[in-house]
Amino acid sequence: MAEQLNSTRFVRVVIDRSIRRELDYSVPDALAEKVVVGSRVRVPFRERTLLATVVATLAETATAGIKPIEALLGEKPVLSSSLIDLARWMASYYCCPIETVMRSLLPQVIRKAEVGWRKQLFVRQLRVAEAEEMAKLQKRAPRQAELLEAISRLTEPMPAAELLRQTSLDNTTLRALVRRGFVELREEAVARDPHATEQFIADADLTMNAEQTAALQLIGTALENPETHPPILLHGVTGSGKTEVYLQAIRDTLARGKSAIVLVPEISLTPQTVERFKSRFAAQPDLVAVLHSHLSEGERHDEWHKLHCGRARIVIGARSAVFAPLENLGLIVVDEEHETSYKQEEAPRYHARDVAVVRAKMEKCVVVLGSATPSLESYTNATRGRYLLSALTQRVDQCQMPLIRVVDLRQERRKEKAAAILSEKLRTAIEDRLTKREQTILFLNRRGFSTSLLCSHCGKARYCPNCSVALTFHRTNARLSCHLCGHSAAVPKRCPECGEDALVYAGFGTEKVEANVAAIFPNAVVRRMDADSMTRKDSYRETLHAFRSGKIDILVGTQMIAKGLHFPNVTLVGIINADLALHLPDFRAGERTFQLLTQVAGRAGRGEAPGEVFVQTYTPFSPSIQFARHHDFAGYFEQELEFRERCNFPPATHAVLITVRSEHETRASFSAETLARRLKEALPNEYNIGDPAPAPLEKLHGSYRFHILIRGEAIVRLSRLIRETLDKLPFPEDVAVAVDVDPYQLL
Repeated sequence: MAEQLNSTRFVRVVIDRSIRRELDYSVPDALAEKVVVGSRVRVPFRERTLLATVVATLAETATAGIKPIEALLGEKPVLSSSLIDLARWMASYYCCPIETVMRSLLPQVIRKAEVGWRKQLFVRQLRVAEAEEMAKLQKRAPRQAELLEAISRLTEPMPAAELLRQTSLDNTTLRALVRRGFVELREEAVARDPHATEQFIADADLTMNAEQTAALQLIGTALENPETHPPILLHGVTGSGKTEVYLQAIRDTLARGKSAIVLVPEISLTPQTVERFKSRFAAQPDLVAVLHSHLSEGERHDEWHKLHCGRARIVIGARSAVFAPLENLGLIVVDEEHETSYKQEEAPRYHARDVAVVRAKMEKCVVVLGSATPSLESYTNATRGRYLLSALTQRVDQCQMPLIRVVDLRQERRKEKAAAILSEKLRTAIEDRLTKREQTILFLNRRGFSTSLLCSHCGKARYCPNCSVALTFHRTNARLSCHLCGHSAAVPKRCPECGEDALVYAGFGTEKVEANVAAIFPNAVVRRMDADSMTRKDSYRETLHAFRSGKIDILVGTQMIAKGLHFPNVTLVGIINADLALHLPDFRAGERTFQLLTQVAGRAGRGEAPGEVFVQTYTPFSPSIQFARHHDFAGYFEQELEFRERCNFPPATHAVLITVRSEHETRASFSAETLARRLKEALPNEYNIGDPAPAPLEKLHGSYRFHILIRGEAIVRLSRLIRETLDKLPFPEDVAVAVDVDPYQLL
């Protein structure tokens, strides 16, 4: 990693500030042998001092007025040369400044270097008291003698605070023993382990079936020749044992002296994944590190440094864990690779799956993409030979795929006049599971109690002042909230538009489903799992543990309970409304609905008892619903790919979405039209440039938004041409432009 340099030289750095260029500095002789590519340094910039990362070393520079760097932060570089190469690729591909990428590569706690190791005093015995000394001590200072006896029984140094708590003695007594020379106190760094309070019981490798064995052998072959081996797509139905394949492949990777990254799409999946990995590698507790947004700054600091210094060789985390500072990387696993949460919606707008594939190619390691419902992009790559396909078509332990029943809500509405949250068939099925002491999952991808507050007199809804969406009513805090910008408002007593006392609540979310189910089944334990109820740090882990241990009968939740979770006693899954995402103005709406239905249905029947799924919908004959009903991924892929190719949408081509936004609608519209005109002048005819149009969510966070969609093949060239056009075009100060390469949201 560290490159030895001559004593007189220069470095090129990226400062922690958006200036869209790299800067050259000289290196003082005292630091000449220490500053290398990847080092963090403090540099003068105009009238300030800023932090920066060294991205290159130079024998000479043509820049005039070179200033020296002021200080080196830390002895060891924080980024490897390969990660800096990855940052350059991301800046080029995703059309963004490299300093923006650097903010993603390094967690804020590492960049700012304001949080250090937690220090703690440890007690260690220096010498054993002779019999005469101990007798005197017992007579003159019995408390000291008692504490010395406790210390003599220690097999290793112990935290002083813990020792005093166990013996019920005080610090004065301990300090007296230090003065007498019997013991010493030494300050040592203590890791803040987010899983320190948990016990993980060691488990052994499970026996695999023929398909799992074939998948593991394919990964093993790739590990022997990673330079020439393409990415592997592990297409396994829900419950087919993909995680076991990952575990044994990682054991093989570690045996070869290499390290591994495991990406999971949801924070809610992390506790269960961590438990599986910590249990499998329980003999070496420090081997597995965890990186995700629910860690405290101190925990994130310590887990990152465990990886950086090589103590941990496996990292589990959400999308940013793809940048983990692991040396000698051997394997990257992207679980549920189809998930949209791998795509970052703020700059840099990268997709962790695609970055994983590029990092694997740069570092000559193996990448495995796993899913029961692969994205069309990945499956197309597999069918065209760019990826190798390994299929797991059967569930483990002879478990059967769940039976999926479609409930037509149009007929339910005719029967009951008002639409019920639970259809009659679903209510009966839940009652049957409660009688059998089996568990149920109810899925609705919409939070809150009621989705809108309407006036029955004038028909007006209460809308967010910052966004083009209705406010959602949350009964827990009796407030109206916007799920896009976070705006919150009190519930009015009368309609603000017409003044009439005619306000009614319309629609429903998970909060109302929970209340409704609890009222229908008063003897059942019902819990909710969504972004509103999972606010505490350990909420996910505690709720999932309670559900696994059978303390919860019915779990209501959003997409965080839809995938990856394994609960053998769940025999019923109810999808309350399958249409929520189906009719959105987005070419991926059907694909997302198919994937979500298949993933949620896969939570049922993973134990000995068969599973059953009820899908409630107003559009029962939609291809997304019918193909999901028959577990027919190949059929859905074939018809959806034909539609994409006919309309020239990804994966048939690449797409770039440019969003122009401003608080002033006319300025946003004019700027979008000007930009579209300039792009049509700059781009070759091979690119299809759409006319600027208001975004489906026209107003968001107080800004009006206009979209320009560009489609074409040569994506790196397109990114460069867009960047060049934007650099030449001056925009008003209150107009912002965002470029999203390979967008996953068109709203």
